[in-house]
Amino acid sequence: MNSVIHFIVNDLLGQASILIAFIAMIGLLLQKKSFGKVAEGTFKTLLGFLIMMAGITIIVGALTYLNSIFTHGFGMTGYITDVAAIAGLANRELGSEVALTLMVIFAVNILIARITPFKYIFLTGQAMLWMATIGTVIGYKAGLTGLPLILTGGIFGGIMAVAMPALAQPVVRRITDSDEVALGHFCTLGYLVQAAVAKVVGKGSPSTEDLTLPPNFRFLQDTYLSMAVVMIPMYLIPALAAGPQFIATFSGGMNYLMYSFMQAIQFVAGVFILYSGVRLLLNELVPAFRGIAMRIVPNAVPALDCPVLFPYAPNAVIVGFLATTLGSIIGMIVFPMFGLAMILPGLLTNFFAGGTAGIFGNALGGRRGAMIGGVVHGLFITFLPAILVPMLESYGFVGVTFSDSDVISSGLLLGYAFQNNWLFVALFIAFITLIAWFVNGKSTKHHEEKIHETL
Repeated sequence: MNSVIHFIVNDLLGQASILIAFIAMIGLLLQKKSFGKVAEGTFKTLLGFLIMMAGITIIVGALTYLNSIFTHGFGMTGYITDVAAIAGLANRELGSEVALTLMVIFAVNILIARITPFKYIFLTGQAMLWMATIGTVIGYKAGLTGLPLILTGGIFGGIMAVAMPALAQPVVRRITDSDEVALGHFCTLGYLVQAAVAKVVGKGSPSTEDLTLPPNFRFLQDTYLSMAVVMIPMYLIPALAAGPQFIATFSGGMNYLMYSFMQAIQFVAGVFILYSGVRLLLNELVPAFRGIAMRIVPNAVPALDCPVLFPYAPNAVIVGFLATTLGSIIGMIVFPMFGLAMILPGLLTNFFAGGTAGIFGNALGGRRGAMIGGVVHGLFITFLPAILVPMLESYGFVGVTFSDSDVISSGLLLGYAFQNNWLFVALFIAFITLIAWFVNGKSTKHHEEKIHETL
């Protein structure tokens, strides 16, 4: 039994590329496509996802290096937002429970999508794993075991897997001009916070994608060239601070500045590959997914990982990344003055979550929304891990905390609910509701106006 569960969860569901390709295959079969079309669609979906992941792997490698030289060069010590480390520690003690909770999350997600108007199927496997981990850890430390533990984390996670794409969809619809795809990334609360700030500060601000440059600088309108111009100093300045001796442990004998320059270009190459994979994935997955929508969950919408939005506003991705990083640095300095833990900037989170938040901010507030909202987003995603630290330390997780805002929110809500602190739970839910209402009112109205103009 355990070997079967291990195969299903780790070897099948645990391989996101196989899961996505399998779902595409089911969709094509339900549409009664020919064998050739099924094989082509399944393979291209798998290929698109793997190309996207290859780009992400390159980006992660480049950002991991940047994070190391940044931390060493500027002499920072504090808590790191390392969800994988927490998941690894949790799985040593609760591996089967986490795996079963993950299965329940997926089943509850499908059930809710089937019987309610919220038709979102969450397809970002690693994000569901983090949600399963936090639910299992919090429930176990509160005294739950066995089936109650699995069902508590699974049902709560399944609700979140539908609720978060639903809360984000009005803005996603505005970004993509369609309802064919949703956002399946458990950083949604942070995106909504940035969007709310953008709505306040960004009225009349032009889009990040409509930059008008002098003739000699129009080469910067190329996404990848402008990205390189930003990223090269982002790498060289921390490299100068870290020094050649430290960087020698990475560079394999290459000059430390040249190595850092190449890492910056590697980052840009990774983004190029990522965008290529996203386009191929969407071209195959969305039509295939309609087969599932027609049969199992009518009108289902696939909720995919955040890079799926990057091609819609590539300039906003970079603006959001830089602004979020600035906000997280400010938070790192300021929050310890109020007795909170010092949270070191996590540049991986700042790029993927900050970049996506930048797209949200640009959608509702243009350049000012992306920039000012990004700083607030950085503060917010530094504040949330800091207030979760005491709870995690009481559970034995020292020096690390979660990074994704929805995962942290789930941990806080479950933790305080088990402690019978319902006032905190009520206030936090009220905050989420208020932010979502404030953001989505305008974006929904905007979409309705665009439809009316088209008609």
